Amino acid sequence: MIDILKFFFLGFILTFSHLTLAKQGRVAIIIDDIGYRYSDEKALDLPGSVTYSILPHTPYGKKLALKAHKQDNEVLLHIPMESLNGKRLGPGALTSEMSKQSIYQSLTASLAEIPFAIGINNHMGSRLTALYQPMSWTMNFLKEKGLFFLDSKTNVNSQAEQAALDFGVPVHKRHIFLDNKLSDDYIEQQFNKLIAQAQRNGFAIAIAHPHPETVKNLTRLIPMLKAHNIILVPLSDFYIEPSLETVALNATE
Repeated sequence: MIDILKFFFLGFILTFSHLTLAKQGRVAIIIDDIGYRYSDEKALDLPGSVTYSILPHTPYGKKLALKAHKQDNEVLLHIPMESLNGKRLGPGALTSEMSKQSIYQSLTASLAEIPFAIGINNHMGSRLTALYQPMSWTMNFLKEKGLFFLDSKTNVNSQAEQAALDFGVPVHKRHIFLDNKLSDDYIEQQFNKLIAQAQRNGFAIAIAHPHPETVKNLTRLIPMLKAHNIILVPLSDFYIEPSLETVALNATE
């Protein structure tokens, strides 16, 4: 009788543990716009598996990318792309006037500077990401190099995801910007939205920037994820399985 009770008790514990694990949410936080200021280095001290996205051909980009890589943090290339407002793009930029060959040459040069980058996300890009042709050339390059794409989603009409799917490139999109306003209250409010998204759909992707205010607040907020049964994971965790967004959408239908 005691052995039977032990068996049922063990089964209950295993079932409870499985359900607890299944409910655990995951978030990825990407700090991009890194490379123009040496003070960006302070963002590399953030706790946990933060992912860093580096602007190509910038004064401190390669040095900070190497440091992040040595710390076992994942590194992306933050590729400037043409915007609707005509803002200056900087080196390594892709524009709507470029040919397929020009886009390939530019991406090749950027990747040569940071060869351990595992994917790219767009810097600005509200114009270029809405154009299928240049996005298809970009995705073809990524497919050849075995890289993935994260759509920063600077345009609701972005064609990047569709182009990536058409070329077999793993793709996800940003859900939340954490620091469009540099106040403690706003950043915490956005971080709470990130938590809610992860609890609702099982995962969430946030983008932030290496501002001192952001670093200060994320240093405080990231350790609080554990209390919400959420873990911070490298961005690549979302690319080694079927699209989580598709799974989440299907679950709500």
